[in-house]
Amino acid sequence: MIRYIIKRVLLIVPLLLGVSIVCFILVNLNPSSPAEVTLRINNITVTPQAIEETKKELGLNKPLVQQYIQWIKNLLNADLGTSYETKQPVFDELIQALPVTIYLSFSAILLIAIFGFTIGVLCAVYENSYFDKLARVFIFTSAAMPSFWLALLLIWLFSLKFNIFPSSGLDGIKSIVLPAITLAVAYISTFIRIIRNSLIQIKSSLFITYAKARGLNKFEILKHKIKNIINPFIVALAMSIPKLFAGTVIIENIFGLPGLGRLCVHAIFARDYPIIQSYILFIAILFIIFNLIADIWLQVRDPRLRV
Repeated sequence: MIRYIIKRVLLIVPLLLGVSIVCFILVNLNPSSPAEVTLRINNITVTPQAIEETKKELGLNKPLVQQYIQWIKNLLNADLGTSYETKQPVFDELIQALPVTIYLSFSAILLIAIFGFTIGVLCAVYENSYFDKLARVFIFTSAAMPSFWLALLLIWLFSLKFNIFPSSGLDGIKSIVLPAITLAVAYISTFIRIIRNSLIQIKSSLFITYAKARGLNKFEILKHKIKNIINPFIVALAMSIPKLFAGTVIIENIFGLPGLGRLCVHAIFARDYPIIQSYILFIAILFIIFNLIADIWLQVRDPRLRV
């Protein structure tokens, strides 16, 4: 087990290296010159001389390989560069926006864990009941509905019609309710389906037949079923966290939340490449880390996978 964990941790190094190379190349493939973009953002007249001076200032006059090596060295020192637009360190910009995205993402995770698990179990227990059929209608409807459309519907209903929640901005816990619901709904429907189908599939398993033969009541049998599907549920939930972080791009812009998603979209329109580069790298690292956590969790919790 320890050998497996060490091996998986060591594999992170080439993965991160590969991600950093792809991230660096993708941003530098953009046809727009970063030096020219910097001049235009700061309302400086674009001339060949000004472009050359800006390239020298930003280190863009060096070969691409040297630029990459310098970028990696800076990353190792927690230096993500300087924003072209604000002239502030990118690290500070990300740290300032990160708490809002964390708040939103983990609020959505809480909703997913509570409603996805509870409704999924109830659907399996009361299979083919009216509740189960209603839940399946919700699954199909929410899976087909784009998140931006759901966000607009929630704003119209709860902000404009009933004036219960604010439509934009961050001002207390009420401001996070509608964005968290919007972000969580599609995942809730997915987890309901996963839990429901998993519980129904193991209904005819031998250990369930044995549990019935021992005279266990329905509640005790349900506990045995849940024990067998809880690990995949937790792993799927953990793997959803990076997706939720990435999914905040649309939600934060619709609801006007000053998080990472909104920062990234603003950087795209402003051609602020250091911020875009750092955001892509951050999301990629999240996927790698949570994939590692999920793998180790399964190995620890399920001895069958160690064979």
